[in-house]
Amino acid sequence: MALGGLFDFDALSESISINEAKMAEPGFWDDQQAAQKMIDETNQLKTKRDRFNTLTKELDDLKVTLELISEDPDSGMQDEFIGEADKLKKQLDRYQLGLLLNGKYDHNNAILEIHPGAGGTEAQDWGSMLLRMYTRWAESHNFKVDVLDYQVGEVAGINSVSILISGENAYGYLRSEKGVHRLVRISPFDSAGRRHTSFASVDVMPELDDDVSIKISPDELKVDVYRASGAGGQHVNKTSSAVRITHIPTGIVVASQAQRSQLQNRQTALNMLKSKLYELEEQKKAEEKAKIEGEQLDIGWGSQIRSYVFHPYSMVKDHRTNYETANVNGVMDGDLDPFINAYLQWQLSKDNPE
Repeated sequence: MALGGLFDFDALSESISINEAKMAEPGFWDDQQAAQKMIDETNQLKTKRDRFNTLTKELDDLKVTLELISEDPDSGMQDEFIGEADKLKKQLDRYQLGLLLNGKYDHNNAILEIHPGAGGTEAQDWGSMLLRMYTRWAESHNFKVDVLDYQVGEVAGINSVSILISGENAYGYLRSEKGVHRLVRISPFDSAGRRHTSFASVDVMPELDDDVSIKISPDELKVDVYRASGAGGQHVNKTSSAVRITHIPTGIVVASQAQRSQLQNRQTALNMLKSKLYELEEQKKAEEKAKIEGEQLDIGWGSQIRSYVFHPYSMVKDHRTNYETANVNGVMDGDLDPFINAYLQWQLSKDNPE
């Protein structure tokens, strides 16, 4: 496999050289915020370059091993080669997936919210299943998961949940999950054993850096404090530390109970609101662009993007890309990368039609 076909390595190296030259100029630190941004960007480019070099070396080593096996077949060496080749393939797939992430905030952490639809216990249980799925996915990528707000369901599951998933390109990966997720199964809560259909909406936003300016007037905010509930530490239900903020002009509501102090929760909620307002503005721009170009947006807010069928057959299908798998258990255990890859490839083909 020719790794050079994945992206322009020379252009990457040139970008690093240009940035390093700028960083060496007098007055580079005059604007500390801009300077830090360039340093972060350069470090990301270097990480991509170094990972490329590492994968290239590992591929070359495998080629040498293959030549040795062809000259002197050895079952032990063959088994080792197969294992290393499989491991490298997974690393290459992960690396290639990362190369598709070129959005403005793809490298940011992700704020992910799950809201069960109508259907009471059924939908709320489905919401908790999705929470477990995304948590498992994050753990498999060595990402950190922090629960920002957790509202317990009346009988089972969740009424709503907001989590922060921290790791390189977390938002770039997870933006593909935004939309309505549909579940079809035999209900464990139905004594008659009937089949039920449940819905839950997933919202994904980038955690924005401090240098992103989103104007929020204090006069536009309604702030409520209350006692935390559900998943949390020892402080839960002891003090009114949880904060709920309503943005009056848009009706957007955010809440945080992750921190011990009311002040910290207020800041977390404000950051969430900033991300939601940014997403709202991006949505308006996309709708306006589509209107000017005379296009119909394929995916509106709240559209059904994926179905998970447990009965009468096993299948998970993404309705945008048509990618599907019968391995329902694997998906629910966090095996989402094939869906993410299919979405990014699909989006790339839309942005760059032949």
